[in-house]
Amino acid sequence: MSELVTGDAVVLGLRPAKLPSRALALAIDLAVVGAAFVLVSIGLAIATATLDDAALAAVSVATFLLVLVGGPIAVETLSHGRSLGKLACGLRVVRDDGGPIRFRHALVRGAMGVVEILMTFGVVACIASLVSARGRRLGDVFAGTLVVRERVPAGRAAAVPPPPPWLVGRFAGLDLSAVPESLWLAVRQYLTRMHQLDAQVGWSMAERLAGELAERTGVPVPEGVPAVAYLAAVVNERQARDARRVFGAAQDGTARGGSEGEAGRPVSGAPVSRDAAVRAPVGAAPPAGTAQAGAPAAAPGVEGGQVPPAATGFAPPA
Repeated sequence: MSELVTGDAVVLGLRPAKLPSRALALAIDLAVVGAAFVLVSIGLAIATATLDDAALAAVSVATFLLVLVGGPIAVETLSHGRSLGKLACGLRVVRDDGGPIRFRHALVRGAMGVVEILMTFGVVACIASLVSARGRRLGDVFAGTLVVRERVPAGRAAAVPPPPPWLVGRFAGLDLSAVPESLWLAVRQYLTRMHQLDAQVGWSMAERLAGELAERTGVPVPEGVPAVAYLAAVVNERQARDARRVFGAAQDGTARGGSEGEAGRPVSGAPVSRDAAVRAPVGAAPPAGTAQAGAPAAAPGVEGGQVPPAATGFAPPA
């Protein structure tokens, strides 16, 4: 993915989760972990009924650390940032660069969660999430992580806006073969989300993307053309080329199928080989050595028995 980021250092393709969804996911996780802690505590209390008070205190501390702290850390590590609550709410914990988290990230988040969630009943975590522009709590800040949304409503998926009418077809001769897919992805993401960005940040992104695109194509951005309009026009040109390529391949396959079907018919009732039928058009005499005994040397209308050039099945575009 492109390294293009917004002013808050958010990768353009990521959508940070807000406090309500994170609070709901945390409530589900706490309910599950709390139920597990109660069940384990009851079982250990029955199993250690004969121990003294010091041993019971040590078992209680170990149970607290293993279940309430170690459990969420292990789940986030093994599931790559998707606990049960986050799975239900469509969230995931990722690194700042968008990659999956590792054990050290989950360990820092879990250790800080003891202070800002368990010991303060989530007050510190809520305040930190409200203050942060990306909704990060202290554990995310120290671990270098971010909670993002994985499920986006289909109705909110925006299409790439069309270019101005006066730019349609202007870049028909532009060479787009050297433009990488990562740059196309960054341009598409910017065009679909440019209205969500700050005006100054969006303008600087458009200028940067237009410069990278012009460098890859070898043709500078025309004077007087805004960077946003230039990006939309080039993306529209690429989509038009892809559509023509797909429809052209389908029409070419249909034309080839029709030509082969006519070439396979026998001439004047005489059987011919498959190779000769493909090479010779309708009405042409079969090559020497393939005609049956008693068959005429040349078909009517062919002078001197010469075979016309082979039909290719190609029809020039209208």
